[in-house]
Amino acid sequence: MGRRTLLATAGWLAAAVVATLIGVAAIRLVGESITGTPGGVRSQAEVERALAAPVPVSPPTASPSPAGSGPTSPPGAAAATPGLRRSFATPGGTAVAECVGADVRLVSWAPAQDYRVKDVDRGPDDDAEVTFAGPAGEFEVKVGCIGGEPVARPGDGD
Repeated sequence: MGRRTLLATAGWLAAAVVATLIGVAAIRLVGESITGTPGGVRSQAEVERALAAPVPVSPPTASPSPAGSGPTSPPGAAAATPGLRRSFATPGGTAVAECVGADVRLVSWAPAQDYRVKDVDRGPDDDAEVTFAGPAGEFEVKVGCIGGEPVARPGDGD
């Protein structure tokens, strides 16, 4: 009976080693998507540059915007052209918007560290907005469309 116990123990240990090796190999195959951030960790400056860059989208097929039909952006605003997504940043967070015909739609929004989303009106509508609340107060991103281009709108205090 001692030999049978020894064989059972050896078999159990071999199975445990094989299962562990298979698990480690699977994690290595999957790679960074489980164990890390693909492409490494980005600095705050890199993230801000990426958020500030407009992201081109396909123009609407039903009613394309005529070229040059809208006014120019206000001074200090990032340049954007019709059919583009545009990001808007506040100390409380960032939102990305796009025009859908004459209406605007928030594509995404993300609160800054230590902030939360208090309220959001995604649209599509004549304006869309998201409010971030945190330790320094509330920050609202309110956007609309002018000439097929997302533009920031001042809050009206409501």
